[in-house]
Amino acid sequence: MVAELVDQLRDTFGWVGPVEVSAGPRGALGQIWQVRVGSDRYALKEIFGQGPSPAVIAGELAFTANATAAGVRVPRSHPDRDGRYLVAARNGVHLRLYDWIDLSPAVDATPADLGGLLARLHRDAPALTRELDGGLPDPWYDQVPAAHRWHTAVTSAAPWAARLAERLRELPELCAAVGPADPAALVLCHRDLHPENLLADPDGALVVVDWDNLGPADPSRELARTMFDWYCDGSPDLDAMRALYRAYVAEGGPGRITAPADFSMLLAGHLNFLLKQTGVALDPLAEPRHRAWAEREIDETLHLLPTPAQLGRVLTIAVGG
Repeated sequence: MVAELVDQLRDTFGWVGPVEVSAGPRGALGQIWQVRVGSDRYALKEIFGQGPSPAVIAGELAFTANATAAGVRVPRSHPDRDGRYLVAARNGVHLRLYDWIDLSPAVDATPADLGGLLARLHRDAPALTRELDGGLPDPWYDQVPAAHRWHTAVTSAAPWAARLAERLRELPELCAAVGPADPAALVLCHRDLHPENLLADPDGALVVVDWDNLGPADPSRELARTMFDWYCDGSPDLDAMRALYRAYVAEGGPGRITAPADFSMLLAGHLNFLLKQTGVALDPLAEPRHRAWAEREIDETLHLLPTPAQLGRVLTIAVGG
């Protein structure tokens, strides 16, 4: 890819002089490449599959501009010299270009830091009852996979199949309250604020990256998911969750966790992601790099998937303040 890209990048962005491209981190939807053009550095995102629509990109640019004005740091998105924020590469993939920021895990961020940041994202978020492209809200965030869809995965010879089958036995109890949110509660949300998408710059400031999942959500549900994504590594850190929740409320965040349904985004998101990765891992036609990544994500998601008892304990601390 690197050799094929350099000439196109020069032409598309009007760059002159040396252009160096090296691999950076990857996620579920794309691979990041660091691009050096003289003394400038950029983050080039190679998007797996179809790129976002113009409406989605426009919504992202508007929302991230508002987030920046509210004090949330976001890598700036760059258009090509024709004003396009999505570029079709010659090898069939799509590309986005952003500022490169030297980022690392936000190990020094406190629960109060995270709660305050999430509150700032939610406070002025516009109401939104449809996806940015006009479609109905994505069921990924409020519908769990039907039981029969797990059959191929649990009957496979994969090393994680038995462990998956064991966790799936809890699903009826775990997901009994999962369902769509009240449309009147939906606002524009990031929908993927796990620790790989909320990082620290060299000065320790928090930076939000990867806005590919931006869309409508109940802020209460994003709050619940964020608490678990950050503070449940197999078992919940209730003190940290309580501190995050209190900071969020104190900073004017509109969400409140009051019922089991508020965990819908957490559970539906994890289970839909898990099912998708089992499909990639078992697909003999998938690229080896994608299968290997899926195997790692299956192991991690099975570890992070909460139990009914854990949900109950977190609900108690949220209701109790």
